[in-house]
Amino acid sequence: MNLYLWILLGIAAVPLVLSFDRKVHYVSRWPAVFAAAGIVGVVYVAWDILKTEAEVWSFAERYAGSFKILGLPLPEILFFLVVPFSCIFIYEVVRAYFKEHIVRIPRWIWFTAAAVLVVLAMIFRSQLYTLTVLLSVAVFFALAAAVRPGLLGSRQFWLALLLTYVPFLIFNGLLTAIPVVIYNNAENWGIRVYTIPLEDFFYSFSLLGFNFLVFRLVGGGEARGG
Repeated sequence: MNLYLWILLGIAAVPLVLSFDRKVHYVSRWPAVFAAAGIVGVVYVAWDILKTEAEVWSFAERYAGSFKILGLPLPEILFFLVVPFSCIFIYEVVRAYFKEHIVRIPRWIWFTAAAVLVVLAMIFRSQLYTLTVLLSVAVFFALAAAVRPGLLGSRQFWLALLLTYVPFLIFNGLLTAIPVVIYNNAENWGIRVYTIPLEDFFYSFSLLGFNFLVFRLVGGGEARGG
């Protein structure tokens, strides 16, 4: 088993072990979790294929393996299942143990934020990774504001997203430090937090934001205790 697969196993280990916790009972959410990961994953895998072909990034065969599907190493495709699975677990823990508080934020604020991000994306359109991550966050804000505005005002949502950056810094730090994933700095800002490109923070935000949104829409929206 290659290193990338071991890293994915590390990401999934805690949610797998704790899926039967009585209060969270994450196993009961698995159908909605995998539905969300599948729906969002189709889009992000397609994005990944295109970015790999455009040489925005590449993968070290030594660590990611030589077996590929549509040009992507198998662990890279599994990433879009494992990471949402583990991060929706964080969201469910927050929903189970922290009281909800919804701040009613006018939709126009989120649409304005989306518009600002689109403008920024156009400014940096020569850098393909920067362009697409800014657009992805813009689309998330606009879509969430249109179909589930309460999510954007949810304390649980923002706390869970904030907490996901703890494993993000650990595991994405490994992927970029070794490196398993090799970035073409001509396609990004060239700014790194430790070894992680700044754009990855936007990428993670949109990937998990869409997963949380779709998860709530497809059946993960029942009330939680706390």
